[in-house]
Amino acid sequence: MRFQLNFKSGKPVYLQMVDQVKAAAASGALRGGDPLPSIRPLAEELRVNRNTVAKAYAELESQGVIETVAGKGCFLRAAHSPYRKEVRLELLKQVVDDAVVQAHHLQVARSQFLRLAEERFDAFEARRERAAER
Repeated sequence: MRFQLNFKSGKPVYLQMVDQVKAAAASGALRGGDPLPSIRPLAEELRVNRNTVAKAYAELESQGVIETVAGKGCFLRAAHSPYRKEVRLELLKQVVDDAVVQAHHLQVARSQFLRLAEERFDAFEARRERAAER
């Protein structure tokens, strides 16, 4: 897994890492049981404090996305969502609400917003299928 960090984005680096691991898991680029890079070498590669990587991994573990095996490292959990479907939908509603507010501020019409969401969903599924074929 290759992380791409933007130090000027204003978003904490550890949260960027959390989002990227979750996106890789959702797209199929990472599969259940796949190992994550070790903390120290990854911190050196990304040129961040190792506590930043450890914080990202701790956050992923608290969300049930990864698990730590003592002496072996961190691995993506096979079933990476510990939440019930209703809870997952409620979490998604919050994200969609934020996107709707952003669309309103950017003066994007409802039909354009819905078309864009459908296009992004199609692109995501295409990436996921390509990852599954590898």
